[in-house]
Amino acid sequence: MSSPPSPSPARWFKALRRTRLGEPCLKTYPQECVDLLQRARVAFQAGRTIKEGFRLAQLEAVVRMLEEHECDFVDALGRDLHKPRFETVVSELILVKNEALHAINNLKKWMQPLHVERNLSTTLDECLVVSEPLGVALIMGTWCSPVPTCLVPMVGAIAAGNCAIISPSECTAHTAELLHRLMPFYLDNECFHVILAGTNDLPQVVELHFDHVFFTGNREEGIRIAQSAAHTLTPVTLILGGKNPCYVDQNCDISTTAQRIAWARFHNAGQSLVAPDYILCHKDVKARLVQALKCCLMQFYGSDPRESRSFGRMVNLEIFNRTRDILWRSGKVAVGGQVIEAEKYIEVAESDPIMQQDIFGPVLPLLPVNNVDEAIAFINKQEKSLCVYAYSNNSTVISRVMSETSSGSFCSNDSVVQSLMVALPFSGVGASGMGSYHGRYSFDTFSHRKSCLLRGTRFECVTYLRYPPYEDRNLSLMTWASTLSQRSQGWCQIL
Repeated sequence: MSSPPSPSPARWFKALRRTRLGEPCLKTYPQECVDLLQRARVAFQAGRTIKEGFRLAQLEAVVRMLEEHECDFVDALGRDLHKPRFETVVSELILVKNEALHAINNLKKWMQPLHVERNLSTTLDECLVVSEPLGVALIMGTWCSPVPTCLVPMVGAIAAGNCAIISPSECTAHTAELLHRLMPFYLDNECFHVILAGTNDLPQVVELHFDHVFFTGNREEGIRIAQSAAHTLTPVTLILGGKNPCYVDQNCDISTTAQRIAWARFHNAGQSLVAPDYILCHKDVKARLVQALKCCLMQFYGSDPRESRSFGRMVNLEIFNRTRDILWRSGKVAVGGQVIEAEKYIEVAESDPIMQQDIFGPVLPLLPVNNVDEAIAFINKQEKSLCVYAYSNNSTVISRVMSETSSGSFCSNDSVVQSLMVALPFSGVGASGMGSYHGRYSFDTFSHRKSCLLRGTRFECVTYLRYPPYEDRNLSLMTWASTLSQRSQGWCQIL
């Protein structure tokens, strides 16, 4: 295994000093992207990423990078999103480390060929499904979770034996810069690269013809990415935003429900693809839920959230103004109301503008419903969402919401946590995306499962029946064999 050259101490110190000072990085221009893709493709074709030892070394390097530069990531995300240290460590860094460690512990098993059950005609053959890497993957992260949306898919790409180029969001410039500066010191310099491209440049980057494109972001950008990838028949994984509904039944623990919803909606100042976007609340508990949410917000962030060290900020003025405008045009504010506080709980109607657009901010609309049937009907009228949440102590209600609605994921009596678990696939469906990742599912996303039949020549005395010139006698024999096999595996065993 060849490892990337170690930089001199002076170069290392210089890189870290620039990272701390937050110097702006230069944009990666199209020709640079072409050159990086070519370098990665040459490395892949040389078989550099194939060996298990190489993959393990790169995964361990990801863990080291996060551990040795935890303070740098905290600082970068603090600059970009005013993200509290606690949120950065728990929802960004630990999430990636868990994925990498899970892959390290299971890589040998994932890489092993899967043996398929034999039948009469393959008794002396070997039927295998072999996972082979796709090649060079392009991974585009989003600004609301800039570290995991870049590095969690990259863990899967590394584990599957691919090269990868990641493109962090330009909106979180300090985090993008940090990844750009640190990765060359930890990961193989030929196989893994970071580009700094603007959102408008990404479709052109996609058209350079990668072997897989993984995109996390909003639906409009996802559509442009998919269209660009279609020009070169490049497979895509899309994790897209949407309106994640949250049903609150009359039979639930209101205090716990309010705490879990408030945490999910307001962490990272509400900037999340998986947070509840609106509450469908049973009318009998609406008043109690509103009061409980008020208490939670006071407990979490105090009387003035601006002074709270636990409350983040919106990523840029564009997102802030957009959220402010739809807030002012919708419903009745029940908590908050001063836009400088960026803390809102709002009662709305179905037709309000805030229910027609994605929300990336600390705004939580509420619509009263009469029963679970009305909630399910409302959810099913909308596009399929990334997540559906339901809070109830009634298992029948939970079962109905889970089975009678369609979404990328479902969670009962909590929110967001299902998207953090390495053992569960996380995916979109319909308008919320396609493909899945996390754990083994990431490995499969970046692999081609190749069917392999290892056969000898010993049965030629039987298989000759399939050859021309075609005779009625041979056809009768093969039809008879096919009829027998239909009771078991449904194909002509004699072939």
